[in-house]
Amino acid sequence: AQLVESGGGSVQAGGSLRLSCAASAYNTYYQGWFRQAPGKEREGVASISRSGNTLYADPVKGRFTISRDNAENTLYLQMDSLKPEDTGMYYCATGGSALSLESSDFRHWGQGTQVAVSS
Repeated sequence: AQLVESGGGSVQAGGSLRLSCAASAYNTYYQGWFRQAPGKEREGVASISRSGNTLYADPVKGRFTISRDNAENTLYLQMDSLKPEDTGMYYCATGGSALSLESSDFRHWGQGTQVAVSS
């Protein structure tokens, strides 16, 4: 059982990407997306409960949308109006203990998918 992210790539500012995370065997109540830019600490981007409640980091509010398909055990992150500062490695996480943007609240992690946004 593992988490496998996909959908990363290189886009110009203003573009869109949709990240997916296949979360077989880890379809837990709280799931989330995190990112880590070069030279920076990992930060929370968005999280979602099984019932659909969501939480977003301020820098992505209004631009990113987190969603999940519980039947398919898949987590998504729709990223619109991308900015160069959104560049980084994006990780999905499950096994969360709360609707949270703190990495310490999540137990299971994927390997990450790279997102690069050019100006």
